[in-house]
Amino acid sequence: MGNTNNNSATIGFERDLWRAADALRSNMDAAEYKHVVLGLIFLKYISDAFEEYHARLTDQVDQGADSEDPDEYRAVNIFWVPKEARWSYLQNNAKQPTIGKLVDEALLAIERDNPSLKGVLPKDYAHPRLDKARLGQLVDLVGDIGLGDEDNRSRDILGRVYEYFLSQFASAEGKKGGQFYTARCVVQLLVEMLAPYRGRVYDPCCGSGGMFVQSARFVEAHATGNNNGGRAKADISIFGQESNHTTWRLAKMNLAIRGIDANLGPEHAD
Repeated sequence: MGNTNNNSATIGFERDLWRAADALRSNMDAAEYKHVVLGLIFLKYISDAFEEYHARLTDQVDQGADSEDPDEYRAVNIFWVPKEARWSYLQNNAKQPTIGKLVDEALLAIERDNPSLKGVLPKDYAHPRLDKARLGQLVDLVGDIGLGDEDNRSRDILGRVYEYFLSQFASAEGKKGGQFYTARCVVQLLVEMLAPYRGRVYDPCCGSGGMFVQSARFVEAHATGNNNGGRAKADISIFGQESNHTTWRLAKMNLAIRGIDANLGPEHAD
């Protein structure tokens, strides 16, 4: 795994990460490149979360813990990551010409072992149009940032990175970017007006899930004094649909990394 201490998630780091990632884009269209980058960020996040809990279980072997039992992770809402999909393995092979194939195989393995992610993750890293040397550099870049350790998860670091990259890709794509991203300030205002304390939240054209993320934040922000340690109770149910398949996948990943349970249907729909 990359050194998560060298590049701490400080204010403004999203911009620096974006600049570095964009420099590796070369001539690839932004509409394609966003799936390359966001897929790697998602993979790094779940691998970090897995590795942290894996180390904890390893230290508890004398108490009967099994660090290679998938159910140990599912019990605490952490995605099971098989050995061939762990970031340490991928980063060790980042300079190999087969890195694209290895990333595809990693994502396929994660979907296989985590049914909620079936059909969600991008698996086109072996395509000839994606320069493998640049892909290896991108793996190293993402690998140097701690995204999924407990401290960063509590500060929604991946959410910040994911949201910032969505906004930048939307800007790069111009009008087409509006299909998957609505400015955070607009969504935030709408949620504040709706005040979704409880009940159902439904978005018939949910894009990348910004409405749901802001709704969850609203509930958390108003959770003080609820005898739940300041955490939001599960008082809202989230439903949505999205006609664009690639955008539907972005939404599923966006919600999964934030631990938001939502029903977006088994596939994209009109």
